[in-house]
Amino acid sequence: MKKISLALLLIIGFSSFAQNRFFYDYKFIPDSTDKANVLKEIMLLDIDKSGSKYYGQEKFIADSTSQADLERQLKLSPNNISISRNDKPGMITYKVTKQYPDFKTHLFTKISSDNYKIEEDKKQEWKILPDKQKIGEYNAQKATTKYGGREWTAWFSTDLPFQDGPYKFYGLPGLIVKIEDKTGSHSLTLVGNKTIQATTEKEMNLPQGVQLYGMGGKDIEINKAQFKKAWKAYKSDPTKNMREMMSKNSDTNKIVFKTKTADGREISDPNQVFREMEKKAKEGFKKNNNPIEPELYN
Repeated sequence: MKKISLALLLIIGFSSFAQNRFFYDYKFIPDSTDKANVLKEIMLLDIDKSGSKYYGQEKFIADSTSQADLERQLKLSPNNISISRNDKPGMITYKVTKQYPDFKTHLFTKISSDNYKIEEDKKQEWKILPDKQKIGEYNAQKATTKYGGREWTAWFSTDLPFQDGPYKFYGLPGLIVKIEDKTGSHSLTLVGNKTIQATTEKEMNLPQGVQLYGMGGKDIEINKAQFKKAWKAYKSDPTKNMREMMSKNSDTNKIVFKTKTADGREISDPNQVFREMEKKAKEGFKKNNNPIEPELYN
C-alpha cells in the first residue's frame, strides 16, 4: 500500500538555456481594511527570445526543495512516500507567461487542488506622458493605464530594450522598471537583473498508481468568466475537492490528510481536518480581499 501525505507544492524539472532575469520588489496590501500591513516579496521576470515568465522567488525555492526531497524518497523507498504540506511556499503562488512576438498572455493559478490556465483577453491601452525621472540606475518615462479594476502609473526605460514588464503588463517602448496602482495597494520596482541559465518546467515521472494531491496534473484551460465562476464556488465550499478525492480514494492509494491548528496541534481525522481547513480558508478570504486584479475575483 502506498501511503501519501497531502502536499500543495508544484514539482518542477530542469533544463538550461540563457536568459535575462529581472528582480522586482513587490509591496502589497492584502487587506484593504488594514493599510498599515504592507507585505513584501521578491518577484522574478525571466525573459528570453520566445517570451517571459513572471513568478515569486520564494515559491520557486520551495518547489525546488520539494522536488529534491521527493526524488530522494522515490529513490530510497518508492512505495512509501510522505510529503509534509508546506503552508508557506511564498505568499505569491501564481505565475504569468507571455509568448512573443504577439505577447499572448496566460495566468497560471490554483483553486484548491485544481491548476488553472487563464488566457488574457484584454490588451493594456497606455497613455505615455512627458514626465521623466531616474528609477534606480535607469532613465525612465511615465505612462498610465487602466487594467483589471485598477488605475496604474508605470515608469519604463528604453535603456532596457524589452517591451515587457511584471505581472501581465507590457506594450511600452522599454522595460517597465516601476509600476503602482492609484491606491498604493500594489507596487513593483526593479531592484536588479542578471543573465542566467534558465529553468523550464516538466512533469516528474512517478511510480505507476501514485498520485499526489495538488501536485502535477494538467492545467485546466478556461476563460476569465469560467474562472470567476469556479472561484465563487470555491469560496462557498473550500473543501469540496478534497472531500470528493476522499470519497473516490481507492484501496491501492491511501491519502492521509493532515494539517495544524492555530495553536500548532497536528490533526489527521478527516472531518477535523476539513473543518480546520475550511475555517482557515474563510479567514484567508477576509484577510486577502485586495488582489492585484480585483475584476478577476469579483
